[in-house]
Parts: sequence; structure tokens; C-alpha cells
Amino acid sequence: MSSLPRRVKSEAKALKSEDDELPSFLNSSSESEEEEEEWEPKSTIAKRPRLPKKSEAKPKRVAAPRSAVARKKVKKVAIKEEMDVSLPIAPAEDDRMQLLKPKEGTGTKSKTLNQKPEVPKKMEINSLQGKNVKSLQSDEEPSTSVPVGGNQVKHEKSEKDFAFDQPPFKKIKLATCPEGKPVKNVGGNKVKEEFEMNWDIVQALSEITNVEPWVCANLIHLFQEENTIPFIARYRKELINNLEADALREVQQALEELRTVAKKTHTMIQKLKKEGKLSGCLLTALLNCRTLEELDHVSAPYKTGSKGTKAQRAKQLGLEPAALALLQNPGELNLFSYIRPTTKGLSTIQEVEAGVQHILADIFAKDKDTLDFIRKLCQQRYICIQSALAKVSSKSGSEKDIDKFQLYHEFSCNIKNIQHHQILAINRGENLKILTVKVNIPDGVKNEFCWWCVNERWRPKQFLKPELMRILRNSVEDAYKRLIYPLLCREFRSKLTSDAEKESVMMFGRNLRQLLLTSPVRGRALMGVDPGYKHGCKLAIISPTSQILHTDVVYLHSGQGFREAEKIKRLLLQYNCSTVVIGNGTACRETEAYFADLIMKKYFAPLDVVYCIVSEAGASIYSVSPEASKEMPDLDPNLRSAVSIARRVQDPLAELVKIEPKHIGVGMYQHDVSQTLLKATLDSVVEECVSFVGVDINICSEILLRHIAGLNANRAKNIIEWREKNGPFINREQLKEVKGLGPKTFQQCAGFIRFNQEYIKTFCSSKKTELGSHAKAGAQGKKKSKPTPCASRQPNPLDQTCIHPESYTIAMRFLSFIGGSVNDIGKSDMQQKVNAVIQKEGLEGTAKRLNTTVHTLQLIIDGLTQPEGFDIRTDFDKPDFKRSIVCFEDLSVGTVLTGKVENATPFGVFVDIGVGKSGLIPVRNITEAKLSKVKKRRSLGLGPGERVEVKVLNVDIARLRITLDLIRVL
Repeated sequence: MSSLPRRVKSEAKALKSEDDELPSFLNSSSESEEEEEEWEPKSTIAKRPRLPKKSEAKPKRVAAPRSAVARKKVKKVAIKEEMDVSLPIAPAEDDRMQLLKPKEGTGTKSKTLNQKPEVPKKMEINSLQGKNVKSLQSDEEPSTSVPVGGNQVKHEKSEKDFAFDQPPFKKIKLATCPEGKPVKNVGGNKVKEEFEMNWDIVQALSEITNVEPWVCANLIHLFQEENTIPFIARYRKELINNLEADALREVQQALEELRTVAKKTHTMIQKLKKEGKLSGCLLTALLNCRTLEELDHVSAPYKTGSKGTKAQRAKQLGLEPAALALLQNPGELNLFSYIRPTTKGLSTIQEVEAGVQHILADIFAKDKDTLDFIRKLCQQRYICIQSALAKVSSKSGSEKDIDKFQLYHEFSCNIKNIQHHQILAINRGENLKILTVKVNIPDGVKNEFCWWCVNERWRPKQFLKPELMRILRNSVEDAYKRLIYPLLCREFRSKLTSDAEKESVMMFGRNLRQLLLTSPVRGRALMGVDPGYKHGCKLAIISPTSQILHTDVVYLHSGQGFREAEKIKRLLLQYNCSTVVIGNGTACRETEAYFADLIMKKYFAPLDVVYCIVSEAGASIYSVSPEASKEMPDLDPNLRSAVSIARRVQDPLAELVKIEPKHIGVGMYQHDVSQTLLKATLDSVVEECVSFVGVDINICSEILLRHIAGLNANRAKNIIEWREKNGPFINREQLKEVKGLGPKTFQQCAGFIRFNQEYIKTFCSSKKTELGSHAKAGAQGKKKSKPTPCASRQPNPLDQTCIHPESYTIAMRFLSFIGGSVNDIGKSDMQQKVNAVIQKEGLEGTAKRLNTTVHTLQLIIDGLTQPEGFDIRTDFDKPDFKRSIVCFEDLSVGTVLTGKVENATPFGVFVDIGVGKSGLIPVRNITEAKLSKVKKRRSLGLGPGERVEVKVLNVDIARLRITLDLIRVL
């Protein structure tokens, strides 16, 4: 389905999505909130230049009524599609396009997603600000600055339309590019930030994420307006060049990191200014910092409590003029004049030379061009990271822990080729003091760097005496050895660790998405089994609608297996249950063998019983949680886990969202990565999955509802309370009546909420009957009462689709254009009519006729043609049901088996082949040719839950290791 985002091969970055977990740049300070509140009623900004005195004198009186007007306007146009809002004001849009025409005279070259920004050939000794201006002049990008936005909002009708139908962001369809290209504005992508730096945040974000600058500018505005990732990925595709959710998380995370650097930089500037330590050169160096490592390097000597560097102590002795004279005017420099026999540090000529050397080394180590040269030089050379067994660990550490890191006792690898899991393993070994790690930079880098510094970058303006040339050379070597080399090592290690952590979190997110989107097993009763030895196996039978029918405990592994088999058979026959779901915890293997033996003997006849193994990770934690107590108050916690295991097969998404994502256990080195980043990413993935699948507002649980885009725990609770008080929701418009659901929240969540039309029609007809009987009974002597919500509200068939309410007008025009009706949604007739029109007019021609974008039209077509009750999870794999068991001893090289993917890592995929131990398919054995076409089209690769056919390559009985080769994906 087109609404499901495909994955990109990039690093995932995550951000918190719920209102109470918004990133710092959205709700960190009162100043930023005030700016956002002023930006929402955009007429305020447009009128401010005209009435500066009034807006300064009475800010509160002016802002309050205008924001109220803005809210009313949003409510009126809430059902209009973003690109269609321009229809009533087409002349105004034309005027805007004419205003932008003079700026569009220069030729443009659109960046592709894989194209990296050009690096200037020659470095100059000036700030990044000049570089940014130059890049803005050379690259043609869309204007997202406030002044241009102000010109555009004069013709807007609502706050939500600010960034959604502006000429610079529209796509002009070209024959050579079916996806279309944006109309870019030469005005540049300059975005006004709270903390200004010497670099442009749009350009920096583009370089970090390798995403086009105009897309980055759009995303900055979208995130500032508190749009969620699922909403942007589905309903704002034309503004983001059809990026996927993972790429959006990457941009969001990088944006937060850049803003964190800017904020900390300005905090440091204010602190140094207050202490009187801020100089012009230091200010420029601080404003040039793009990473926290650079900021720490520049600001470390000035931090409170620091004893001061050698250079600072030399400057306090008055040697700075001598150091500068050595570079600028060495002919007049006399170091002997600085000797002070009674002063420590100036008593001898050697001490004076050492002081001058330290000052020069500090200057070299903090010069931007010098650092840029050494970094560029390192990129061209072989830099490796090495690990070795620590001497202390061999004495104090346990042999078991040391053996875990056997691969890294004598390890060396180029930093360009090292794998992410290797970095995490090395870091863990170093933290446990089992390994020692170092970065090895060859001596050739040092030699070339020193020659460049002495002969080019820091070449004195006049002839140097031999003794002064010796000082200069020593200063360069000292700068490299004492300051620059440690900085490079820290940067390399920090970059490798950061990338490895983000890849680990991204892998966890991909695995979690695959697990959550496992196809549900509908329409059958299930028996969940939580295996155990001493305390027995807990049983729970649930109905096709997830209702608990029966719970029990059986003791299968204590000599009572035959007697308990009679009880199990009786329960299966009584509830017509032919599917058993076994948790993969303690005693799973024995319980599986028990059921497989009974099935092979046809003990449960006439039932054809099958079983499957499902992960029970997190089930125990959930069974004692407050949510479980509220949902199953009368049930023992041990039995709750059996219910959870059964429901994980019946509806994996609805059950797994109840568990904290990190407890599901489909990650890699999850305890070694940033827990904040991990939680933000996993919560975002859960929100994405729940939103794209959609929820039926009238039957879904509060826990599931709170994961919908734009909603949180309080809003979900308010929706449930409204539903209990007023009855079921009839249409999406009624969501606006719920407390706490304003226009912005409605915009974010409305497209992901579904309504069962048959249920609503039945409910409304029964209500009308009741109202009619009551009206006849009390007609005499009574005033007419106000109509009830059911009487005044009518169901909208479009509410059962993925079409957003803002696109309903376009959807209705499209229906009239093809001669269809809302009553035909999801039927074969609708598909035939749509195909006929698209074949005749083409998708682009139809979109142009309706004055909308291809992306919006495709979404409308999907919503109208998908059958009622369509679920995107039907395209994903179901659990692997079995009737027999395979033992570890049965395996031999060349054996072909079917299995289910349990976990995916950067180095390979773990597959459950039913022998009690997962086998590993190395990543080198997974090629595109072996993946199905469907998987390649969706770019999903291999993930948890997928069924695969594998061949055994190696069996290590001593270590219980199985190496597999992938044959094909089933």
C-alpha cells in the first residue's frame, strides 16, 4: 500500500513524539514558545511592520483576539486538503507566483538525495558565515524565511496552511521526472533560529543527513509547527520529496543535535563574557563549532575550575607578544629581553622559549584552517582502530568474560571499514577493562602536516634565524602531539560510537516495526500456553474477539502429562479451539515436544490442532503492570501472561503496544546505547505503526489510542470518557467536541482514525427509532428539545478510509469526475471506474485537473479502492504453525529447513528453525537475488516474523552454534 512508508538505507534518528515528550527545541524555553505562539496567527507577523508601536504597547490585547480568530478559521477549513485550499483564492496565488518570478531567473540544479555537498578546493581564513553566503548564492533553494512566509500568509485562511500550499514548495511535473520537482526560490533557505551561529542550520542539516536543502527547510518548519512524523510521511509527501519515516527521524534527530550545540555555545559565550574571558578570536571559534566535541575542545581551557593551559600560563607571564612577533615580525624579536631571573617561567632562555612554544602550539591547534587540513589529510590516509587484551584483565577478569571478547584481543581495522557491532563490542570490552583501545594515525600524516604548517600556513613573513625556526618547528610538533592528535582520536572514537549507536537504535526500530506489523490471525479461538516446570504451564483460551473464555494451570512435566492431556483435549473441544500458542521461555522446548507428540498421534481428533512458538519477552513485566491489573483485575498475574501470549498472535500490534518497546528484545547492544535516543526512536516507531494501521475509534483500547499521532495519554483518556458518556462516534468531526482536541491535534490524528460504517448505521437507525417512540409518547404539552448529536450528525463513508478530512472536497470532486458514489467505496465497481479514468487522463493529468498533487490523488485513490476493513498488515508474514518437531541431533550439513526470523543485526540474521537454538545467517549470505520481489519493492529486507527457507552450512555441537545459508524468503 502506498500509505506504508518504505525504508531507506540510512541511519535512523529518533525524536520524542508525544506532547509530554517533545524535544527541547519545541518546548524548552518560554522564549521559543512565545515565538511559536506569535507565528501561528500569521496575520500578526504580517501586520507587525505596519504597526510597530501598537504591537509593542499592547502585545497581549492584540495577540489574544487574533489567535482566537485563527482558531475559528482553522475549524472552518479543517476538512480541506492542503493543496486545495488555494482554490477559493486562486488570484492571490497567481499574484504570489508573479511576485516570485523575478527571483526565479537563475538556473537551478536540484540536489539528489545521494549527492553530497561540494567541498571548497581552497580553504580561507575566515568564518563560516562567508562560506554560507557563498553557498546560498550558488545553490538555488526554496525560501522558508519569515519575510517570504509573511508575504504568503496574507492570502491564507488557516494556520495549518502556512507551509502546505506555497508556490516554492509545489512540484512541477516533468516528463523526465515522474516524481516532479519543487519550484525553488532563489531567496535561500535561511531559517531564523533562536541561537544564531556562523553556519546556516539548513545547509548544515543537509550536509549531515545528505537530504536536499529545500526539504530540510520544509522539515524545520513542519517540526516547528509540531507536526508528527506519521502525519508528515503520509500527508505532506510533496513537501519532503517523498521521504520515509526513518529518514524523517534522522533529520529530526540531527536538527535537535545542531540546536543543542548552538544553545550550549551561546550559554558558554554568555558565561565567558560575564567572566571577562571572551575575545574576538574566541567568539569566532565558538560560533564556528558544529559538534559538541569541537565546542569542548575550544572551551575546555576556560571552564571554571580549570588550572589553565600551558599557553594561558605563558600569556600571563607576558610572552604572547613574543609569540606573535615570531610570526609577524621575527627580525625585531629578542627573546633574551623577556628573561626575568626572579620569575618562575622566565628565569632562563629555555623557559622563555618553552612559553613561546606553548602559545604558538595553542594558536595552531585552535585555528580552523589548520584543523580542516589535518582532518582532510586523515580522510586520505589509512587510519585504523586497534584493540588488545588489557594486562590487568588477564589477572582480575573471569575467563568467561575474557573469552567473550576473544575476537578483539588482537584486533585492527580501518575506521572506514569497521562494522557498527564491532565498535559497540570494543567499547563494551573497554568499559569492562578487558580491552585497551587506541586510534593509530601513521607518522606520514604528522610529517606532511608539520611541513605544511611551517612552509605554507604558518610561514613567517620574514626570514627566521635558525634558533627561531627551531622554536617554530617544535611548536608545530608540540601542537600535533599534545593537542591535535588527542583531539582527532576523540573525534574519531566519538563519531564511530555515535554512528554505531544510531545504527543499533535504527536496527532495533526496524525489527520492532516488522514485529508490530506481523499479520494478525483473525477469526479463530486460541489457547495461550506460558510454559513452566515446578509451577506448571499456565493456559488461557481466548475467543476470536480476544475475550477470555477460560484459564487454567496444567502440570505437564512432573509425571502427570497423560492425565493433563485429557483436560487439554476437553478444553480444546469445548471451545472449538485448534490453535495452540506456546511462549518461548522456560520449558518451551519440552512443552513443544509434548504437544507435537500428541498432535502426531492425532490425540485431539476430530480437531486438526496446530501450534506455533511466539516470543514472550515482556509478558511477565506486563502481567504485573497497572494496565494489566486494570484490564484483568480478577485474574492471577501468572495467568495474565498466558492471555498476553495468545493475544500476541491474534492481534500483535494491539498487544505489544502495552509493553515498553525496549522489553520486547529485538535489538542489539540495547543497554550500551543512549537510552534517551532508544526510547524516543522506539516510541516513534510504535506511533508510526499504530497510525499507519489505523484504529477503530469506537472499539479500540485507551492504550492503543494514545499511540496515534497527535494523541497522548490525557487526550486518549478524554476520548474514551466522551465515548462512554455520549455513545459511539459517528464521524471524524465529532472528535473536535472532545476536551483537549484542538485544531492541531485534530489535524494530526484525524487521518489515522477509522469508523466501522455498518456498526454506525445500525446504531443511528436504532437511535432514530428510540427518538421517534419518545417523541410520540411525550408530544403533548412539551417543548421541542435540542436534537441529539446522533440526530444532527450523519456518518461519512470517507471516514472509513485513509483519506484526510482536509482532502474530502478533492475526493468528492474526484468521485463526481469518475461518476462514482461514496456508497461504492471499496467495491470492484469503484476500482473499474478509477482505472478507466486514470488510463484515459493519466495520474498527472487528473491531478492537474483537480488542482492537487499526484501524492494526494494517489492517497485518495488508495482510500476509495481499498476494500472495507483493509489492513496493511495482510501483506506481512503470519506466525509459522507446525505439527511436528525437529531435534538438534537431527541436523546435518545440507539439511533444508523452514524457519522464522527472530532477530536481525548488522552482521546477520538469527532464525528459529525449531530445534531450540537459533541459527545464524551471516550477512554475506543475504543477497537481493534471494529476497522476494515484494520484499525488495518494500525495501524491508529480513526482519522478525518472516518465514525463510534455509540450508544448514555448519553445526557446532560443542558450542551449540548453527550456521545457515538463505535459500529464499517464503
